[in-house]
Amino acid sequence: MRYYDLKQKEVINIQTCRSLGCISDLDIDCKTGCILALIVPGPGKFCSFFGRDFEFFIPWKCIVQIGADIILVDIKEEDHRKKCG
Repeated sequence: MRYYDLKQKEVINIQTCRSLGCISDLDIDCKTGCILALIVPGPGKFCSFFGRDFEFFIPWKCIVQIGADIILVDIKEEDHRKKCG
């Protein structure tokens, strides 16, 4: 699967049945070349004009299933937020 294919899929948290959005980036281990985490931008501040407060860093081990259109993840959202900037 290519990165282009991954970033087209919607990420759904199975704990809350909530859409987190689509993948914006990947965290990759430079030594092994393995994907460590998916990075999904958090909600916009004000109508998405003023950036974002945080991003979700979703470890690869938290992925439950990758389907044709969605990626199911099992995370506690508050534990996987990283502040932007």
